[in-house]
Amino acid sequence: MTDLKLFRLDADGQDVELCGSTVALEVELQRRIEAGMGQMLGIRFLASEYPTGPWHRGRIDSLGLDEDNTPVVIEYKKGSDNGVVSQAVSYLSWLRSARHEFEALVKEKLGTEAAEAIDWRNPRMVCIAAGFSHHDRVAVHDLHKRIDLVRYRVFDGGLLSLLLVESAPGTTSPASARRRPPGREVTVDVDEGTKSVQATLDAVSDDLRALYVELDEVLTASGEVEVDTKQHYIAYRRMVNIASVIFRRKHEAILVYLRVDPDTVVLEEGFSRDMRGIGHLGTGDLEVRISSAACLEKAGPLIRRAFEAA
Repeated sequence: MTDLKLFRLDADGQDVELCGSTVALEVELQRRIEAGMGQMLGIRFLASEYPTGPWHRGRIDSLGLDEDNTPVVIEYKKGSDNGVVSQAVSYLSWLRSARHEFEALVKEKLGTEAAEAIDWRNPRMVCIAAGFSHHDRVAVHDLHKRIDLVRYRVFDGGLLSLLLVESAPGTTSPASARRRPPGREVTVDVDEGTKSVQATLDAVSDDLRALYVELDEVLTASGEVEVDTKQHYIAYRRMVNIASVIFRRKHEAILVYLRVDPDTVVLEEGFSRDMRGIGHLGTGDLEVRISSAACLEKAGPLIRRAFEAA
């Protein structure tokens, strides 16, 4: 689905379509999204109009760090602009060359721990515009860069819609992994904490792998979900991460972290857990432990809640 339609009930109970429009000034869109970047895009805002120096000769509209600790460049176009993809590639090139500069910015804005956790393997570009050409949407998949194309519309009453119309996963660089400072503990099983999620999945039992296949079908049932394999977890996302999946080989279980408020759930020991304030791999405040088909069936309503609210 690449065309979002909004309707409002009038006084006679009839549906009336709301006509979306574009902003008068590009900066209006930029300032609004920067103010709500965490909620709208799952990205922590770092800087606005950031200069890229004499070689790249530009100013990046917004810089951020997403919920997976990936560096993000965000560019806005009030209309439809065929040049936005080439601009994105140029700024991603700058980002890779300015690694230490970016790390210093993160340290200044978010602290030392955030700077030490930056994942440089696959920096991300988010292009937000009124529309994209067919050629733009095709081209992003052949550039080997992680690029999201997001279409916006504004409506009367202060409404803003954002629709992810294309997403290219890019190419992960194993040589540029996340730096983990010496001595920092991570709350994962010792025998699994150093393995990639793919290596762990390859080592689990056939029964657990089959269970994951069924879980994956549930998580992607809407057909509008990007599956993004990270170093230590698998993220299922739309505009933001909705669910994160990790595997516990010793316990023959799959842990799913959902973007669901734990206060709205009746927690069950051994099945669901409030993870707020507890360090864990992946993103999401509600942990659901799946070790059988019965657990997966019980988790279904919680998974649907997470995706319906996204």
